Amino acid sequence: MTAAARPSAVVIGGGLAGTTAALALADSGVDVTLLEGRPRLGGLAFSFERQSAAGPLTVDNGQHVYLRCCTAYQWFLDRVGGLDLAPLQRRLDVPVLDAGNRRLGRLRRAGLPVPLHLAASLARYPHLSLAERASVGRAALALKGLDLADPALDREDFGSWLARHGQSPRTVEALWDLVGVATLNAVAGESSLALAAMVFKTGLLSEPGAADIGFAQVPLGELHDTLARQELDKAGVRTRLRTRARTLTRTDTGWRVTVTAGPGQGAELDADAVVLAVPQREAHGLLPDGAIDGKDRLLRIGTAPILNVHVVYDRTLLRRPFFAALGTRVQWVFDRTETSGLEGGGQYLALSQSAAQDDIDRPVEELRTRYLPELERLLPGARDAVVRDFFVTRERTATFAPAPGVASLRPPSRTRAPGLALAGAWTDTGWPATMEGAVLSGLSAADGVLGGLGRRLTARTRTRPLPTAARTSPATATEAA
Repeated sequence: MTAAARPSAVVIGGGLAGTTAALALADSGVDVTLLEGRPRLGGLAFSFERQSAAGPLTVDNGQHVYLRCCTAYQWFLDRVGGLDLAPLQRRLDVPVLDAGNRRLGRLRRAGLPVPLHLAASLARYPHLSLAERASVGRAALALKGLDLADPALDREDFGSWLARHGQSPRTVEALWDLVGVATLNAVAGESSLALAAMVFKTGLLSEPGAADIGFAQVPLGELHDTLARQELDKAGVRTRLRTRARTLTRTDTGWRVTVTAGPGQGAELDADAVVLAVPQREAHGLLPDGAIDGKDRLLRIGTAPILNVHVVYDRTLLRRPFFAALGTRVQWVFDRTETSGLEGGGQYLALSQSAAQDDIDRPVEELRTRYLPELERLLPGARDAVVRDFFVTRERTATFAPAPGVASLRPPSRTRAPGLALAGAWTDTGWPATMEGAVLSGLSAADGVLGGLGRRLTARTRTRPLPTAARTSPATATEAA
């Protein structure tokens, strides 16, 4: 690279982490090429078209939400011009329906400081006894006092900690796992205390509005692919889809990436820097020896599945945007009718099933017999409704498994190799595998690469919205079979 030349970088992987890194690098004056093996961007948060029995649908592979405390993801949405398309609730409000007795409770916040913002809601929460509700307050205070920098937290599981702090199995099911399974993709007994404490301290015990929920009111593909690609084009990033990196080699002047874009369509790309934003096993195969300490540790980072069940009925059954469920295998139910473009009446419900090890490989017909009766328990009107379509999407390796000890396996974004950085929710962001963690990792990787090139993130990239600054609105794997 001459003094007058723009530095160059190749970003391998077009998920949220890679797209973020590419935008941040381009904004800082780097000549960027973004490689993605799929025919679209977005990684594991994307949309596809389905010719359904109910008509053409635009389907999100899974239901993805974020919280007001997810300021990095809000930066990403703002950067691609999609912040208004994924609005936040004015205030946290989660309807919780017990399938056993059909009682509806709500977890919602008041306009009071922490921890009083949830006190009134917990005091009236019908799914716990008075004693269980009191025990929640004591556990929350103990949780708030934990030091997230203490490495011992990662060696203990959250379930054992909850039991030691007086949380009954019912309390774990009706409150801690209600939130934890959706954010961690594991039940409390299989989750690192460090990651669980981070989720609850940040989301529920930091600022009153930190846990307000937001999700896309358009297909995810419009945000993470269409709008993102438009902004990449404007920033001068060369986006190459259906292109996979095969080898990564250090040269005298930088890096060489060998790619394959189809049968017999190989090529070599030279760059000053590389951001490797692919899943951990793929990163292991591309990383040069010595680039990070204990490269084989990446192979010990486990994965966890997410199953999404999609049901289209001939009539409207749910008159709220979403609800969480207890006393049933159903976890969260979202109304995706408008987003999907469903025509001709009816309603499209998406069931988001995290930590779905028991169901992820079951045949579609077996899943149909398992889930439709559960929906009838939750929504009695479904008993007389006609199912116009039923299908599932599966992500068998949706997230890294947040098991105790995982912190020692997650590498930092910076490597020992000059000009090479890692990105992905599985890297050491401090967050579980979320969209927030993915974007944070992309920003961290870009920052590391820019430092080696004698540059820094632009003010536009460094300045991310604060939780209280986000725009609000009233709350109102993949294979298709």
